[in-house]
Amino acid sequence: MLEPGDDAPAVTASNQHGEPVSPDYEGVTVCYFYPEDETPGCTVEAQQFTAEAEAYADAGVTVYGISTDDVDAHADFAEKEGITFDLLADPGGTVCEAFGVPRITGRAKRTTFVVVDGTVERVYEGVNPDGHARDLLLDLLDDELVELSGAAGRDAG
Repeated sequence: MLEPGDDAPAVTASNQHGEPVSPDYEGVTVCYFYPEDETPGCTVEAQQFTAEAEAYADAGVTVYGISTDDVDAHADFAEKEGITFDLLADPGGTVCEAFGVPRITGRAKRTTFVVVDGTVERVYEGVNPDGHARDLLLDLLDDELVELSGAAGRDAG
């Protein structure tokens, strides 16, 4: 598994719209791996990243959700849950492999990477999906990796 200080891998995967996406990792990027669309924990995590989307955008953070589900599953999940950030489809596990994320019965182990200007800054393993989006944002603020301005900044603390 990638560790802090490692270079983030160059990867390309299709998002929920079927468009190829290659993260450029400029600034602060969050890549969160999750096991499966439409399951309780993954749904809560996606809903909460969606709820925090304005704050993440205000802080200049790009968020990617990544699982081994296919594009169609991501499309259905994104539409049902109102997800606006990219969900990257990794049915072959190549993105998981590039980050060193273990797969259990073909599904990604819940793992989050914070990448700053192309370098892995933090790795979170085995997180509780409920509250992870907010806790991660607060960590980024506490570590002074990002700043918030405007309404989102007043609401985050």
